[in-house]
Amino acid sequence: MMRVPSADLLIRKVPLLWRTLAAMLLLTGGLLALVESRAGILRNGAEVRLKTVPVDPRDLFRGDYVVLAYPISTVEGPAGGESGFKRGDAVFVTLTRDAEGFARATAVARSRPTVSGSDVVIAGRVQSTGACALNDAGETDCASGRRRLRIAYGLESYFVPQGEGRAIETTPRARIEVVAAVSAGGEAAIKRLLIDGKLVYAEPPY
Repeated sequence: MMRVPSADLLIRKVPLLWRTLAAMLLLTGGLLALVESRAGILRNGAEVRLKTVPVDPRDLFRGDYVVLAYPISTVEGPAGGESGFKRGDAVFVTLTRDAEGFARATAVARSRPTVSGSDVVIAGRVQSTGACALNDAGETDCASGRRRLRIAYGLESYFVPQGEGRAIETTPRARIEVVAAVSAGGEAAIKRLLIDGKLVYAEPPY
């Protein structure tokens, strides 16, 4: 019976230069795909306005990345519906615009819901099931006894040019607004960052 050469043997017969070039092309292709995916979200995603809330001062600024948190980062679990969410679960959160035009979380589910009107569905991942609620001032209120899901959306850090983060670091979070783009599948990316309604940073498409 004729023996079929193994894949490893066939690969070893390919000159090292060609193997190196193939590996570089695969890596480059993967990086380009990631860049294009994010660019597609920025170009075509539905825009949502997000208020920001205070974070632990120790986490306020890490190198060239500003750490951000939002009212939608803590979400009330569904009443009388799905339960048993745990850390690491993938979830879909429905965002509804309030009277000021900012997004607020109105529902959370394990599967992507169908929405209508101006509602947007954003994908996230549960970080904690025992987060404290936020009061009307956007501050953490653990005394109320209410516990919510803490959810991350991939919008929790934002890169700024080196040496230019000080203005954001010292700005009260109530003055900072983020405009995010959300794709049809729920993936999100920060598109613009504003202070007092004025543009501070705009993310280039590439």
